[in-house]
Amino acid sequence: MRLTHPQAVVLMVAVTLMWSIAGVVTRHLEQARSFEVTFWRSFFTVLSLLVILPFFQGRVVFGKLRRAHGALWLSGLCWSVMFTAFMVALTLTSVANVLVTMAVGPFLTALVAWAVIGHRIPARTWAAIVVAGAGIAWMYGSQVSAGQLAGTLVALCVPLAGAVNWTLTQRGHTRGEDVDLVPAVLVGAAISSAVTLPLATPFAASWHDIGLLALLGLVQLAIPCALSVLCARVLKAPEIALLALLEVVFGILLAWVGANEAPTPAVLAGGALVIGALVMNELVGWRARA
Repeated sequence: MRLTHPQAVVLMVAVTLMWSIAGVVTRHLEQARSFEVTFWRSFFTVLSLLVILPFFQGRVVFGKLRRAHGALWLSGLCWSVMFTAFMVALTLTSVANVLVTMAVGPFLTALVAWAVIGHRIPARTWAAIVVAGAGIAWMYGSQVSAGQLAGTLVALCVPLAGAVNWTLTQRGHTRGEDVDLVPAVLVGAAISSAVTLPLATPFAASWHDIGLLALLGLVQLAIPCALSVLCARVLKAPEIALLALLEVVFGILLAWVGANEAPTPAVLAGGALVIGALVMNELVGWRARA
C-alpha cells in the first residue's frame, strides 16, 4: 500500500488519536490495577499482532523473527520496558504527567545517540534540550512538594527506553542489521506479557475491565503501530515528530473531558515548554534542511 502525502498526514493524525485513548480508558477500569493492567494490554496486543502482521507483511514476518539478529531482540526488550512502564505510570499519576514526560523522547534520543554512536547535536537542539529540561524540572518540583513523584519517574522510563531503542536501531542499520520495528513490537509485547503475568496474579479484573484492555491492545497499540509504519514510508522524520505531539494534546483533552482529570497548572506550564521546544527545534531543522 502506497499513500499520498495528504493521506499519510490524515492517517498519522488518526494514529495519534488511537495512541491517545490509553489514559481515558484506563480511568474507566473497575478493578484491574498496576501490573494486571499491563499484562492484559500486552497480552491482547500479542494476539492482535499475530493477526495483523501477516495481513500487512505476509507470513514472511514470522521467518524474520526466526532469522532475526540480536538487534531485533534488544529492540523488543526496549519495547517491553516502554509498554510496562507506560501502563504502570498511568496507574500512579495523571495522564497529563505521563504524556508530557514522554514528549521529551526526541531530546533523550538525541543525547543517547550523541553519547553512544557519536551523532552530532546541533546548537538549536542543545538549546531545545535545555528548555525542555526546564519544563520537566518545573513539573517534577511541583510533584516533589506534593509527594507524587513516583508515577512521573516511572513514566520517564518510557522515553529513556525509546531513546535506547532508536539508537540501537540506528547502530544496527550502520552494521547491516536493519531492524523491522513492527515484529520488534510483537517481541516487546510478548516479553511484557510474560514478565508481568506472575506480578498480575491473582487476577482482579472484571469482564468490563478485560474488554477495555482488549480494546487498548487492539486499537491503541496493535493497529496504530502497523499504520504508523505505512506513514513513515511517506512522511519525513520531522513531520512524524510534530504530528506525534498530537498524542499529548489528544490524550490530555480526552482524560479531561472523558474522565474529569484536569491537568494542573504546573503540568500545563511544563508541558508548554517541552512541546514548544520540540516544535521550534523541528521547524528550524526542517527549514535548514530545505
